[in-house]
Amino acid sequence: MGETYGYMVTWTTYGTWLQGDKRGFVKKGKVLSGSEGLQQANERRRMEEVVKLKKVESEVVRKAMLEEAVRIGEEILALSLRSNHVHVVVGNGGRPVEKVVSRLKSAAYYAMRERGFKGRLWTRGYDKRYCFDEESLRARVDYVKRHK
Repeated sequence: MGETYGYMVTWTTYGTWLQGDKRGFVKKGKVLSGSEGLQQANERRRMEEVVKLKKVESEVVRKAMLEEAVRIGEEILALSLRSNHVHVVVGNGGRPVEKVVSRLKSAAYYAMRERGFKGRLWTRGYDKRYCFDEESLRARVDYVKRHK
């Protein structure tokens, strides 16, 4: 492996894409097929309401994440917020990916909480895709920009 140019991370809002989902799901970096039984079991275990971001909430989340990235010295190259998931491409600023994701998720959560949000905002974990050259980084940025 060579130099890391950046990475793309994706995570979902709480309760919107459970393990077992018929669209498939990611676990430990692998895409797995849906399983109705697994999805139903996860739906029964869900403790809080499903979260789907409205347009105004997406803007709150976007602003919080961009401000946090500046605060910690990370460069967000592309950001797409959908009602049920987030894609972020981050340049290699030197921090471990898990620390960056934690800061971005937390900043968004606290910004939403200031607006009266209660409960869980995000699912645990995230999917990460590293970019080891400029071409793969550009491809991830393009992918995220097409999802706006």
